[in-house]
Amino acid sequence: MSHLRGLIAEAVESLSRAGVSSPQVDAEELAAYLLGVSRTRLRFAESAPEFAERYRDLVARRAQRIPLQHLMGTAAFGPIEVHVGPGVFIPRPETESLYAWAAAELMPNATVLELCAGSAALAIALSHDQPTARIIGIELDEDALTYTRRNAVGTRVEVIQADVTSPELLTDLNGTVDLIVANPPYIPEDVELEPEVAQHDPPLALFAGADGLAIIAPIVTAAGRLLTPGGVIGVEHDDSNGDGTCELFTASGLFDEIVQRHDLAGRPRFVTARRKTSAS
Repeated sequence: MSHLRGLIAEAVESLSRAGVSSPQVDAEELAAYLLGVSRTRLRFAESAPEFAERYRDLVARRAQRIPLQHLMGTAAFGPIEVHVGPGVFIPRPETESLYAWAAAELMPNATVLELCAGSAALAIALSHDQPTARIIGIELDEDALTYTRRNAVGTRVEVIQADVTSPELLTDLNGTVDLIVANPPYIPEDVELEPEVAQHDPPLALFAGADGLAIIAPIVTAAGRLLTPGGVIGVEHDDSNGDGTCELFTASGLFDEIVQRHDLAGRPRFVTARRKTSAS
């Protein structure tokens, strides 16, 4: 164990020099991944002779700012774990606040859409919570769809390739959807990003025009016709766009109970709204 502690300490120092934001956590996660144990069980783990070389190689790649999740091939999200890699957006812990809200709204036999699904983390987590719901993940990009479909195997989540900005999106479901969740592209195009994001997350999943609202606006329009009266939607947004997202829902005239919500760090993270039950 002392040898393992020394390797982890060496890794922490290397990752710190490289500017990795969570060097201790990442060093421990990589060690746990190679040893096939949880991070909390590391102190009981025994490393094989070839471990050191494999571990240092992984740490060197993480020091190049390759995302931890790409090196491990998976990302944890709520009660589940999804496969991730180049070509798909890595689900973030911040989005778990949107998931928690949606899980509280989810009813048996509901019809649910995840728009801009990517890894389908939201859809699969909700399916885990409510197996009787009909849950559909919508994704456009072919590379991301590889992961959407892979992660949906063995679940009840349906996967459809479609453009969420199209006026023809799922017109056969007009007025029948109970819950919509979306973590769409929402970053204004001139924002500087960490290397893990800028170099490894697909740009199609990140950027949404000069103001970051280019995808959220048509999502609001689509939700107005897809949701059943009383149905709800939650949309994640950039820190700077809470007010703008609320204004889009208000301007449509189709929603009430429009609420700006925060993540566990207290940052404005997503907006929720309810489809009006009558014209007013």
